Amino acid sequence: MEWREQSSLGCAEAYLEAQRWIEAVTKKTFGSDDFRSALENGILLCDLINKIKPGTIKRINRLPTPIAGLDNLNVFLRACGKLGLKDAQLFHPGDLQDLSSRVTVLITIYWLGRRAQCDQLYDGPYLNFKAFEGLLGTALYKVIHFEWVIISLGTVSSLICAALKQVSYFHMQT
Repeated sequence: MEWREQSSLGCAEAYLEAQRWIEAVTKKTFGSDDFRSALENGILLCDLINKIKPGTIKRINRLPTPIAGLDNLNVFLRACGKLGLKDAQLFHPGDLQDLSSRVTVLITIYWLGRRAQCDQLYDGPYLNFKAFEGLLGTALYKVIHFEWVIISLGTVSSLICAALKQVSYFHMQT
């Protein structure tokens, strides 16, 4: 299967899981089959943050205007930063409008779900990370593999240092 086909299949599964998780956590429905239009005003995303970490977002702009939606999206993204997500894990507000960039929205939801699951005070529904494998598979594999290589190199270098210390100690004794 070609990478693009696999990626689009992964996106479909990830979109469905992201929607399921957001609806389960917030106890609100998307109100639309369209992922973008359900999230573009930022209200559901702000509600999601407040369910994960109550009181994080103090004010949600509920006016039905594009400016209010942009304001909510920016508040959501700042709140994600407060929860520990890095800039590289966050989408840009314009990504909801751009079809080619909507994957970044899923990536933010993925990292937010991981962050929620790590929070000892969060007792809500969990995101099914497996649904994101097709979307993130290659990128996550590279990160995990790289971390494993670094850890392995660190372990190997520690073993070498310990062996060298023993060898030098042995030579000092003789």
